[in-house]
Amino acid sequence: MADLFSPMTMAHGPAMKNRFMLAPLTNSQSHPDGRLSDDEFHWLTKRAEGGFGLTMTCAAHVQAVGQGFPGQLGVFGDQHLEGLTRLAAAIKAAGSVSALQLHHAGNRSPKEIVGTPVCPSDDPETGARGLSLGEVEQLVKDFVAAAVRSEKAGFDGVEIHGAHGYILAQFLSPEINKREDRYGGSIENRARIIHEIIDGVRARCRPDFQLGLRLSPERFGLKLADMLQTAQAILTDGKIDYLDMSLWDVFKAPLEEEHQGRSLMSYFTGLDRGQVRLGVAGKVTSPAIAAQMLDQGADFVLIGRAAILHHDFPNLARDAAFTPIATPVSREHLRREGLGPAFVEYMASWKGFVEEPEAVEA
Repeated sequence: MADLFSPMTMAHGPAMKNRFMLAPLTNSQSHPDGRLSDDEFHWLTKRAEGGFGLTMTCAAHVQAVGQGFPGQLGVFGDQHLEGLTRLAAAIKAAGSVSALQLHHAGNRSPKEIVGTPVCPSDDPETGARGLSLGEVEQLVKDFVAAAVRSEKAGFDGVEIHGAHGYILAQFLSPEINKREDRYGGSIENRARIIHEIIDGVRARCRPDFQLGLRLSPERFGLKLADMLQTAQAILTDGKIDYLDMSLWDVFKAPLEEEHQGRSLMSYFTGLDRGQVRLGVAGKVTSPAIAAQMLDQGADFVLIGRAAILHHDFPNLARDAAFTPIATPVSREHLRREGLGPAFVEYMASWKGFVEEPEAVEA
């Protein structure tokens, strides 16, 4: 258990004081224009105060057309700087490393919010239209500009969201990406956009600015072999500080039959990572599971649902026997843990997470 509380240095930027990173969690609490709300500020700073080594924002969209859900944090304009600056300062004042996640939903953007969503290629299933070459180049610039804006706001670093079927994962998918230019075809071409964003952030941000990347290895048309090749290439380049693998369940086996027989996680802990740190996410719900992940080769863990249930999960985890409260939980419990009304209602949409209100007798 002691390893969970050992500091973790990175190639750039400050060290994490422990091996607990707050997962980037959708919370639907920002203002409609993407500005930070007091509720979102409170939710995140409470986690920083609760002992997380690194506190990450929810996915923050880098273009207005890339919004993925109502109440999403924005980082696509200078109108967002005031709130982001306040947030970064408060996270760091609580002794946590501060990170903002850069995101674009692509064909997963709701039409009622963005109008016509965009995608690497025309996508009849969602009605998304394919990006022109110039628009792909602009997308790279906007991811980089959002990183520069995050740096200006005082964040220690950013994480590029390349997972969960959002736009960068759409580029990686041979089922979705049908482009015939330099961003389509081979896996090297499909991954080009991620390499260009990484290079752009490194070129335009200060030398000690921290940079992470989130990937998921399957679903949404992804192939595990492609994701292993992409992850290894990025690790070999050594330009990022950490790779955040979102696995849905750290114990699960791969979906593809030819890769079964070992855990999905083991494929990534087995890669040559050089100085890059490797984190895993997916049902890490107790100190015992977190410690097991480190024993199995991860450098750190990302905590999601357990961090919603307990703002101070890392502090509580000093007791190896600690187990989070069982779900469903009351709305009042979530309010005490720092969730605002919009976030509480969002969690109520997760089956079995929040207690159903008692029926009132007529």
